[in-house]
Amino acid sequence: MEREKRRAVFLDRDGTINREVGYLDQPSKVELLPRSAKAIGSLNRAGFQVVVVTNQSGVARGYFTEEMLTKVHQRLIKLLQEEGAHLNGIYYCPHHPEEGKPPYRKDCNCRKPKPGMLLEASRDLNLDLSRSFMVSDKYSDLQMIHQLGVKGILVLTGFGEKELAQVVQQGNPSPDYVAEDLEDAAQWIIKVGAER
Repeated sequence: MEREKRRAVFLDRDGTINREVGYLDQPSKVELLPRSAKAIGSLNRAGFQVVVVTNQSGVARGYFTEEMLTKVHQRLIKLLQEEGAHLNGIYYCPHHPEEGKPPYRKDCNCRKPKPGMLLEASRDLNLDLSRSFMVSDKYSDLQMIHQLGVKGILVLTGFGEKELAQVVQQGNPSPDYVAEDLEDAAQWIIKVGAER
């Protein structure tokens, strides 16, 4: 008998969960945004798989190694655990189509806005994308998801306010929801998720 597929919330990392600092190249620079751990904890309790999907071209550019990136993610996990929240997975793209050297310099399918990380997580974690959500402070992250049936939320933390202004100015389709921060997004997701 096939296992029932699970709902997920995909989260961008920088500017959505933790403070945007440019290239996050040291664990000591990881600083959770206010209410982000609370938000993730709420999603955990509501039964969502919470999965980080993050572009990390700093690896391709030579700013930091994959080993250092692992340490950054270990620090992020620890800070969230200290506040009673957990992640079900972290997926990252270390590539860039024009910067760096092989194997990191390549036009891959995992670099957002391409959907590779979401599809990989969906296979690994048995996810139902049509009942899932994506939260980011970057509008480009939300462009990939509608073809997958995923709802998109733009948060106004990080680059979010500037991104929203550009969406309006350029006449692009609006996100499914615009949230003050990750906690606001989580509460909307829990409400809408109960109806899906």
